[in-house]
Parts: sequence; C-alpha cells; structure tokens
Amino acid sequence: MSRDLTSSPVDRQNILNNAYAVTEVERAIGIRGIPFDGTTVVLKEQVAEFLGVTPRTVDNYLERFSSELEQNGYEVIRGKRLQELKLAVSGADVHETAFVNIAKAPQLGIFPFRAFLNLAMVVAESDRARLLRQLVLDIVIDTINQRTGGRTKYINQRDEEFLQSTFVEENYRKQFTTALCDCVDMGKFKYAAYTNRIYVSIFRENAKEYRAVLKLSQRDKVRATLYSEVLDLIAAYECGFADILQREMKKQGQQLKPREVDQLFNEFESQAHWIPLIEKARNKMASRDLVFRDALHLQLQEYVTPLQRDEFERFLGEKSRELSERLEEAKDVMKRLKERD
Repeated sequence: MSRDLTSSPVDRQNILNNAYAVTEVERAIGIRGIPFDGTTVVLKEQVAEFLGVTPRTVDNYLERFSSELEQNGYEVIRGKRLQELKLAVSGADVHETAFVNIAKAPQLGIFPFRAFLNLAMVVAESDRARLLRQLVLDIVIDTINQRTGGRTKYINQRDEEFLQSTFVEENYRKQFTTALCDCVDMGKFKYAAYTNRIYVSIFRENAKEYRAVLKLSQRDKVRATLYSEVLDLIAAYECGFADILQREMKKQGQQLKPREVDQLFNEFESQAHWIPLIEKARNKMASRDLVFRDALHLQLQEYVTPLQRDEFERFLGEKSRELSERLEEAKDVMKRLKERD
C-alpha cells in the first residue's frame, strides 16, 4: 500500500526503528558526515545543502518536529562536547566555509543519520527529500524480503517462541473440538462457527476476512500465519470455553442448544481479565502486519503503534530463523534425549 511519510509518524518511526533498513539507506545515499562520539553526524547546513533547501527551512522543521527529531538523535551540544566536535571537524578536513562561523558558534545542532533521515521524511517542499523517501520505502521492502527469503506471509514463524506456542495451541485445539463434539447439539458447522467466534472476539475478523487481509490462498492455514501472542490467547480461549461447555452439559445432563452456547460464549468473552490480553494481541497483530506484511487490518487501526527496535531483531535478526530449521533442531534434541534413555 502507498504510504505518505510526511504525514504518518507511525510509518516514519517504523522505518527509523528498523536498524537493518536504516543501515542500507545510509550506504545507498552516501552522505558525507563528521565522525563524532562513536557515530557520524551532519550539521544543519549540510542537511540543507543535501536536501536543496535553506537553513531557515531546516529550522522551521526543527521547531515543528522537535520532539520526534530529538527522539531519533538530534541534539544541541555546548561546552566540552562542542569543543570535541570542532576538533573532529578539523581532523576530518571539513571546510569550515560549509558551516556558519563554526569556530565561534556557542552551540550547534547535530544530526546522527537517523535524525537526518527523520528530517528528510518530513520536508515536503524538497524534490530531493521526495526522491529519498521513495528510495527509503523501496529499501525497506527489499530489506525485509531479503532477510525473510521473500516469505513475509510466514514471518511470524521466525520468532523463536512460535514453535512452542503452536504446539501448545494444537493440544488445546483438540480439547476445544472434543468439547464441541460432545457438548453441543449442532452439525459440523459448529467447529467453524465457534472458531470464528474466538477470532472475532480476539482480533475482530473471522477466518475469511483475515485471509482476505493477508491475501492467503485456500492452501494456507490461518494459524500458521498467527503470531505467538495471538496463538497463546486463542489457546486460552479454547481451554477455558471447553471447560465451560463440559461443566454446563454435565449440569444439564444433555447436549447444549446453539442459543445456550452463544449465551455462554457472550458471558465468557466479556470477562474483564481478557481485556489487557486482547489489547496486546490486537496491537501485535495490527502493528507487525502493517510493517512486515504491508497489510492493514481496518478493524484494528486504532491499535497500530510503531514497532520497537527489538521487534525487528526478533523477526529479522540473528535469533530469527525459518521454522524448518527450528523443527530440525527440535528433532535432533529429541533424538539425543531418546538415545540417552
């Protein structure tokens, strides 16, 4: 989907928190900075020259987006740190004429690369900034595809917690379907119907709607694409509601009618203890799918927030691996345990 970075702070922060993409963008544009304090920084005049705007324009954006830019590394330095920067400038053989009386300046604002990129994503009147934003979006997509082998549909499975969650959920799924079979006086449609009731309760979409958002084929299994937090919550629903069905049937001494099951489910899902768990699951699904799968769950828009840096590490970093690798590792562990016995 198309994104307007100038008007979307969530999209901007998602890019800036993706260290893998930011590194690739920095390599691609090759802006010349000043080595300082363990990183590379640029000054206002350098930013203005690169974007083809005036220093005054940069000042205006600094005022409008001060909080966001400071969050991403922009700072004004004085005193000892300023002196250290001036030494770095001279040591880097940067012409002082590129700056405004740098030798006499009592303070200077510095942009680490993330802050510079942040500014470039909000400057609306610069053609260079517009081209840079398009380059950034292309690189972000390419970076995610490269690190996942183009399998963003199953990026959830790269999480080291996915395997455990899916095994646990499968066990509770059997408990749930057994309870539906034994306790509910309804045809086979009951399995899909009450599975959808759980999905809608947790993430406001039934299976068909979820498939449409992620563009899944009929061969794709919905649960194979769900994040571990969502699977854990589904398992809790299945376990808890199965127990309610079994208790109620035992109490009545006969199978339950659909209207009775519906009433039980309404009471079950309205329990207050579900609220923080549901909100967390909705936030994870909505925010991650927007970034990693370019998929927007319209029913969950209010839950979208920027992903933190550890989220990118979790699904794109060194600890993230294909499910096939984790299954092979699990098989090897079980084999060693068996041989030990």
